[in-house]
Amino acid sequence: MQLQQLLFSQGFGSRHECAGLIVQGRLRIAGATPTDPYEEVDPEGLEFELDGQPWPYREKALVMLHKPPHYECSMKPKHHPSVLSLLPGPLRVRGVQPVGRLDEDTTGLLLLTDDGALIHRWTHPKKKLPKVYEARLKHPMDEAARQRLLAGVVLDDDPAPVAATAAELPEPTLLRLTLTSGRYHQVKRMVAAVGNRVEALHRPQFGRLALPPDLTPGAWRWVDATAV
Repeated sequence: MQLQQLLFSQGFGSRHECAGLIVQGRLRIAGATPTDPYEEVDPEGLEFELDGQPWPYREKALVMLHKPPHYECSMKPKHHPSVLSLLPGPLRVRGVQPVGRLDEDTTGLLLLTDDGALIHRWTHPKKKLPKVYEARLKHPMDEAARQRLLAGVVLDDDPAPVAATAAELPEPTLLRLTLTSGRYHQVKRMVAAVGNRVEALHRPQFGRLALPPDLTPGAWRWVDATAV
């Protein structure tokens, strides 16, 4: 792959702009500073620096974001900034999109990718990918309510009961809920269906991937798709 195509594929601008970055000596690979935009390199596993910032080559981008509150999982946000504003420019240029959505006041693990097939596979109802949520409740929840969540509750837009795969109560007002479906405001509505209210909601896990304790709100990092 030509160097200008390498930078272009990673979202660093048009081919002409990427060629200019190389000619200006702003690209470094293995300690060297190539200046020929047409120089061929093997991109597989390549790590490079642009303006001193390290960047790994990824044929398809997949990152995790620790979503803070008051950000929307939308390309065209209405009331709060988009989660995309928390990512560096090259990822936005590549067109990464959230895998599913978290409500604007919900925090936690959010995956974003430019791989459309991956988005479809992970969000398709037949996939039944487990997602874990931690809900801080307004009132203590009793065992009967917990059992109702496991048995299934009816939401106002569908007569078919919706059940949690797992429901734990580490504390009387802290519910750890595992879901394999993804309906609008599902956790809040399920909790409301058993007579309680969600005061705060956090997602610590998506599939097999858990939010790292050292990833602070608003921060992101690369992810290997096999980890999910």
